[in-house]
Amino acid sequence: MTENISNCCTDKTALDKIAAIAKTWKGRKDMLIEVLLQAQKLADNAITEDVAEIIAKEMGIPLSTVCNAISFYAMFSTEKRGKYIIRMCKSAPCHIKGAEAVMQAFEKALDISCGGTTSDGLFTLETCECIGVCDRAPAVMINDEVYGPLTPEEVIKIVADYRQRREEK
Repeated sequence: MTENISNCCTDKTALDKIAAIAKTWKGRKDMLIEVLLQAQKLADNAITEDVAEIIAKEMGIPLSTVCNAISFYAMFSTEKRGKYIIRMCKSAPCHIKGAEAVMQAFEKALDISCGGTTSDGLFTLETCECIGVCDRAPAVMINDEVYGPLTPEEVIKIVADYRQRREEK
């Protein structure tokens, strides 16, 4: 059932927080997506097998329901990702307006290919379907923040700004 979910162990403190969140919504299957979103933030941007099991147990829902949601929605990952997830929109408006060049600029600035995570664990670069800002194409979403319209030249500044945020903390 969980064969597609990483069995990597999540930090005990994070698991305790996730259990508390899930327990709040016991019997409320309709809150599963919200619980998964919160859990993923607490668990290094990944829903591992232990996280899925805790959620199922504490919400009182079948593990298969949790696993189905994780595998269905692109916003969830079973593999550890970076602190900052860069999602490049691959919809037609972004494609026409230069998304490929922007993606190449991110790959060069981060020294990774699409789908990869930087060696320092700071960035993961992905594509996604429409993010709903076609008027700002080409656009990316970094965690919950949208940038666009973008040029390849702006990518360097954006990456530098996020690296600076890390150094300030």
